[in-house]
Amino acid sequence: MQPTAEFSAPKLAKSLLRRRREGALATLMQSGGAPYCSLVNLASHPDGSPLLLISRLAVHTRNLLADPRVSLMLDERAAGDPLEGARIMLLGTAVEAGADDGPLWRRRYLAAHPAAEGYIDFADFSLFKIETSGLHLVAGFGRILDLAPDRYLTDLRGAEALLDVEASAVAHINADHSGTMKLYATELLGAAEADWRCTGIDPEGLDLQCGRATLRLDFPDRVENPVALRDMLKRMADIARKAE
Repeated sequence: MQPTAEFSAPKLAKSLLRRRREGALATLMQSGGAPYCSLVNLASHPDGSPLLLISRLAVHTRNLLADPRVSLMLDERAAGDPLEGARIMLLGTAVEAGADDGPLWRRRYLAAHPAAEGYIDFADFSLFKIETSGLHLVAGFGRILDLAPDRYLTDLRGAEALLDVEASAVAHINADHSGTMKLYATELLGAAEADWRCTGIDPEGLDLQCGRATLRLDFPDRVENPVALRDMLKRMADIARKAE
């Protein structure tokens, strides 16, 4: 299978990783190693890796603490036959947040799941990231293939300045530019008008969310610092206004 102008396997995989807020997590049972599957909520790291907030009281958490090998299935949730929609199965290992990772992972997770503020600090809850080793994509007849991580994760090298200001940039955008977020959603992404807010920014785009609905706005060019981000957001807003 070869990509076409209408279909890009890496782009689709990246979109699912950024947009999905829940998935089926498979772990290995501590006793006997049988597969165990459960539903979990998700957010995404700036590089696109899935972030989980899970309790040590849960079977899946006890399983991955004993053996960190996991797989995660995400699907498009398209209308009609679910087997006609795109889905990915991610392979990897679950890594618990350390002191350096915790603040970023916490912020990204709460941006995607604000209700988790009420329990994220409970003693039994911890944040984990799935460090992926590969991905299997099914996107319809003849569109089935495997991708290496460098095809679907975002390279963050050189974008440290952008990541340093991401939190303040997201807060500023949502406080002062909510109208622009709605413009992006309706004119560039074809979504219904709603109270869209920005939940995250990375070198390749920004994430929008309203309730459980999510959107991904890809940048036409890579962004690595605050000045480039400001210019890109203005550029995208100009394009959106011309589309009105």
